[in-house]
Amino acid sequence: METLILILHLLSAASVIVLVLLQQGKGADMGASFGSGASGSLFGSSGSANFLSRTTAVLAAVFFVTSLVLTYYSGHRVQSAGVMQSQQKLQVMPPVIPASAIAPVAPAGSVVPGNSQSKAGEIPK
Repeated sequence: METLILILHLLSAASVIVLVLLQQGKGADMGASFGSGASGSLFGSSGSANFLSRTTAVLAAVFFVTSLVLTYYSGHRVQSAGVMQSQQKLQVMPPVIPASAIAPVAPAGSVVPGNSQSKAGEIPK
């Protein structure tokens, strides 16, 4: 469904661009350059709207509606179980570390924390 709305969105966007470029501006007559183009009424001299401007308005409305629907879909997207999520569900065993790497052997005669000769017990808590 989202793909269909996206296609409709792109088609309406391209259509609005083409229709806007096809339309003639309000004061695009030759007299507009000499100052007589500003004497038109609110909707211009040809009336309220012709076929191109009505089609542009409808396609612009379709564009805005599809923009809102696509925004809604992007915010309420259901997460599918993809590759990354299925790998997170697997239990991964930690690597085996040899005991010699965890507790290194101290040389003879050195002070090791926890030893009776150590001063680690004198640290205030």
